[in-house]
Amino acid sequence: MTTGAMDRRAFARIFAAGGSAALLAASPAGALSGRGGSLHGGRSLRTGGGDVDWEAVRAEFLMPPGVVVLNAANLCPSTRSVLGAVFDYTERMDSEPMPSFRAEMHAVKEPARDSLARLLGAAPGEILITRNTSESNNWVSAGLDLGPGDEVVIVSDNHPSNNRAWKIRAQRFGFSVRELPVRSPHPGMESLLDDFASAINGNTRLIAFTHLTNTAGDLFPAGGLCALARERGVMSLVDGAQSVGLLDADVKRMDPDFYTGSAHKWPCGPKEAGVLYVRSTVHDRFHASVISAYGGQRGLARTHEGLGQRDEPAIRAFGLQVEFLAEIGMDRIEARSRALGTAAWEGLARINGVRMWTSPDPDLRAAVVTFVPGDMDPAGVVASLETRGIVAAARTGADRPGVRFSPHFYNSFEDVERAVAAVAEILG
Repeated sequence: MTTGAMDRRAFARIFAAGGSAALLAASPAGALSGRGGSLHGGRSLRTGGGDVDWEAVRAEFLMPPGVVVLNAANLCPSTRSVLGAVFDYTERMDSEPMPSFRAEMHAVKEPARDSLARLLGAAPGEILITRNTSESNNWVSAGLDLGPGDEVVIVSDNHPSNNRAWKIRAQRFGFSVRELPVRSPHPGMESLLDDFASAINGNTRLIAFTHLTNTAGDLFPAGGLCALARERGVMSLVDGAQSVGLLDADVKRMDPDFYTGSAHKWPCGPKEAGVLYVRSTVHDRFHASVISAYGGQRGLARTHEGLGQRDEPAIRAFGLQVEFLAEIGMDRIEARSRALGTAAWEGLARINGVRMWTSPDPDLRAAVVTFVPGDMDPAGVVASLETRGIVAAARTGADRPGVRFSPHFYNSFEDVERAVAAVAEILG
């Protein structure tokens, strides 16, 4: 089966002949127009009436027409401007490693920091540029003074990079971890607030929860939980891996002490770039866990970003991609992605034999939709979808096994309809 302009055998032949360079050479003319850092090569993303031209937005990605990517919760495709910035600046760094150019590249952190600060509604001095959400979460768990008598409250639906880090450090330093169990289906925002209110006690120093889970796609009452923590004199860490680039993540309204995110998921940015917001009032309580050189120029970045040589082309590309999102408008991106998620939920729920893990209430979910494909193996269903040019994710194991769709703003409603029809066909 062909997927767009290139079938699998042709794809394999290209890589056998010369790897990624050969692939780029074989890409359609203008595939990476705007390389070097300009946003979408100057092409308009608006219709004549001023609305977002979603077909023009889709054209900023390299996915061929025959491929439907519904896996934003794991890995989003990057835009042409991201790829162009990464490729061009990496090539230049390797071909012209002059001191002046290296100084220019080292300075890219600061405009990227400014872009991330605007995205999150933070001050630039509160933004740290990390390598992903996992690292950001670990900087928090390693950077606080916790010991015997202290307690951290977590929730089972957190990503393992969050929960395992707290548990391992608790064993080493003697503090305790209280883990709230999963409640499925989504019990409602007030019930989640009650769960944390009951768990917080005089020993609690921090609560750590996920804004939007990658399991069933449950949306947590982030602002309410942060307010609860502040009322009790407790710090809050919000894992935003599934919300940065998808939802309104204004930290001044949400008011967490820490907020984390990745570039490679919903922002559609480069790989191995992430963000950590640290509220200015807790800077003196947050210690660097890695000590090296060449940190940033403002705020905690002076002491906490010292990781030696960084992938500076990726950092530059991250900042450019955040500006791409801002040009479309995060309110428009959220509205479209949530509408696509609702279309997926409603279509899947109508299929005989399908059972939904994700809440039917659109106020309790966003664009992550997980379902049980009858009595079929989720991994087998995902493999069958792949043969049809549809990218999804399988959840295996005992905890809510199923298939996960996570559409994003680059998808169309026709993409969702095609994926739903494919599931119905596979389940027969």
